Amino acid sequence: MNRFNLSAWALAHRSVVYYLMLAVLVLGIGAYLQLGRNEDPTFTIKTMVVQARWPGATLDDTLHQVTERLERKLQETPHLDYLKSYTKAGESTVFVYLKGSTAPKTVADTWYQVRKKIEDIRLTLPQGVIGPVADDEFGDTYGIIYGFTADGYTNRELRDYVENVRSRLLQVPDVAKVNLIGAQPERIYIEFSPQKLAGYGLTAEALTTALQAQNVVVPSGEIVTDQEGIKLQVSGALKSEKDILAVNFAVGDRIIRLADIAQVRREDANPPDPIFRINGKPGLGLGISMRDGGDVLALGRNVEETIKELRKDLP
Repeated sequence: MNRFNLSAWALAHRSVVYYLMLAVLVLGIGAYLQLGRNEDPTFTIKTMVVQARWPGATLDDTLHQVTERLERKLQETPHLDYLKSYTKAGESTVFVYLKGSTAPKTVADTWYQVRKKIEDIRLTLPQGVIGPVADDEFGDTYGIIYGFTADGYTNRELRDYVENVRSRLLQVPDVAKVNLIGAQPERIYIEFSPQKLAGYGLTAEALTTALQAQNVVVPSGEIVTDQEGIKLQVSGALKSEKDILAVNFAVGDRIIRLADIAQVRREDANPPDPIFRINGKPGLGLGISMRDGGDVLALGRNVEETIKELRKDLP
């Protein structure tokens, strides 16, 4: 029986061999051009931060009523290595660390389990607690950052323009996330005159309680017919400075408007969040993260083309 001789077959069919070599070469070049290109390697961080706020609470109350409850619940986390917590008056922070041997493909499901546990305990926390919220997005890196400044525009106006740009950039191929950097939260400040309060026999605590009672949304009923149901809603929610100034207080047999005894102004939070600066001028930034397996070079070209189009609509 003659054994198959590959070398002899290749010499006898040189045209087929050349064709196969050329096909493999072309396919290899095509595969190389389709390879993902990322500025940084992908890696899995096995840490999550769980935070909750309880405005006005003391350190002991925050520790015993919030932090310790969160820790007891989070101890049920699969693949848990250890917990580390920090507590301040009105603020609780718990770090969840997974074991180093935890497989990267199981980390996402583990964080999903943590979020479910947070939802389970949320309703058992004291009234007034904000959160808890979980954050595990530490591995995202910004391949591109754009900065925005605008002379003659308020922070709110600039933010509106930047938010529009962000919405458009999220539609660019290979873009995973676009985060707003340097945005300052707004606060509404109510300044009372101590002399006027004393003259009306009021206290700041009483006014605060009245404002909190006014700023609520409750179900008001429903009209049900044979064909449809109509929800009724009577809201006392405060939506603007004008609404706040129009709040009334009953003092004895008198009705007093807040506008008579206080001033209301909207400003950026003080102290501010970290400020984003461009050549020394405060502004806003957009940090763009690429999706897994994307091409950072193609991403840069696509984003640059989109920004050129958007510049036409910017002031």
